[in-house]
Amino acid sequence: MTVSSATKMETKPARLKMSYEEFLEWAGEDTHAEWVEGEVIIHMPPKNIHQVTLSFLHRLLGLFVELFNLGKVGIAPFEVKLKPGGSSREPDIFFIATENLDRLTEDRLVGPADLIIEIVSSDSIRRDRHDKFKEYCEAGVREYWIIDPRPGKQRADFFRLDEAGQYELYATEDDECVPSQVLPGFWLRPAWLWQADTVNVLTCSLEIEGVAAALLQQIEQVSQSRQGDEEATTQE
Repeated sequence: MTVSSATKMETKPARLKMSYEEFLEWAGEDTHAEWVEGEVIIHMPPKNIHQVTLSFLHRLLGLFVELFNLGKVGIAPFEVKLKPGGSSREPDIFFIATENLDRLTEDRLVGPADLIIEIVSSDSIRRDRHDKFKEYCEAGVREYWIIDPRPGKQRADFFRLDEAGQYELYATEDDECVPSQVLPGFWLRPAWLWQADTVNVLTCSLEIEGVAAALLQQIEQVSQSRQGDEEATTQE
């Protein structure tokens, strides 16, 4: 079957020429675009499989990070300015450890995240596996996960910086469990990623050691707080 040129163009992100300062004036809060070397890349609307995977990982990481007070988890669209004069990226998901929260401002993350996750779409393959791979490595992003949930693809590559400051592949979709050095105690089953629309985030979280105890502790603290408020109200 012949694919028309118009159809082909629909699969590619639009590009505009402008300075970084012009980009900041042009982009709105809901704009999903990146600035790279004087060019703005406007991203195509994501497919459902992308959003399902994004939502699952964001909730799974967010719950763990909040429970153990490890830092903050961010989600696109939010600007990450890796270094002065460098590209302005919008990773699908990023994590900032507590000790690096001074990099996070109201408008953007200034400097590298500790963990970045990109979810591959048909138009982002080279960008995620080549351009961003190089940029995140050079900027010092300690872990970079590339997740491709597309039907028939289902690939996951987990990289971390080695002692020489280069990315080493330390796990793939073939591993049963993938730990994170950036998130102490956290691990992920790659198989969950291909079932993101059917598995329960809380159930998955409870498989991770320490999560159940932390949840019970929080529930107990909330219960005690409410009981104290009720007793204070009664005494009044």
